[in-house]
Amino acid sequence: MTIRNLVTALCVAAVVAFSASLSEAKDWNKLRVGVEGAYPPFSWMETDGTLKGFDIDIALAICAEINAECELVAQDWDGIIPALLANKYDAIIASMSITEERKKKVSFSEKYYSTPAKFVRKKGSGIEINEAGLKGKTVGVQRATIHENFLKDNYGEIIEIKGYGTQDEAYLDFTAGRLDLLLADSVALDDGFLKTNAGKNAEFVGPGYSDPKWFGDGAGIAIRKGDTELQAILNKAITAIRANGTYKAINDKYFEFDVYGG
Repeated sequence: MTIRNLVTALCVAAVVAFSASLSEAKDWNKLRVGVEGAYPPFSWMETDGTLKGFDIDIALAICAEINAECELVAQDWDGIIPALLANKYDAIIASMSITEERKKKVSFSEKYYSTPAKFVRKKGSGIEINEAGLKGKTVGVQRATIHENFLKDNYGEIIEIKGYGTQDEAYLDFTAGRLDLLLADSVALDDGFLKTNAGKNAEFVGPGYSDPKWFGDGAGIAIRKGDTELQAILNKAITAIRANGTYKAINDKYFEFDVYGG
């Protein structure tokens, strides 16, 4: 093959490869978003099936910002990452903390909020958050979460950990007296339980927990690895809704403080 023919062949190959990449590039005029729908005040489902909550409003705001039709897909937490990887939706907006363990499976946008975890006890129980106070206690937590990992790594040898498919299930068992403590996101506990009639006899105990080793770098939007274009689009949208007041309007609808964090 002559040098001219070789150059021609390489140019043709480059054009074919570029054309193929263009054909594979996704037009994000529709975004399918996986949500949980069982984690108030971040997400819940009304009796008519309507999804509501902070995460839901953030998802809708991001879709509006990028001029995309938004399809919300409710998914149980245990299967929320597998369903993303199975292409049942394009992104997860479900209060998912950005952790190193999850980064092995998925990629993330920048954070869109960050709040600490806390324990809840029954009023008058006197339980304290230390080795002596926790020994032999039963602690309820949602399965496959940063909170479960924290409990296993720090107190797994002295407590009984009971895992639940949803946070609401943990609340029910706590109210029924089958749990000594709960551990979850402090905002979810406060708005989703302590401020409700079911949680009137419960209270926070101990410090807030936010060590990145267990709790990551805030909650982000999970996407499939390789969807770098979507990642950039989502990051730009988060920055935009923070700047134009949309984020604050959503935040103030649910909370009395800025959940974005430092």
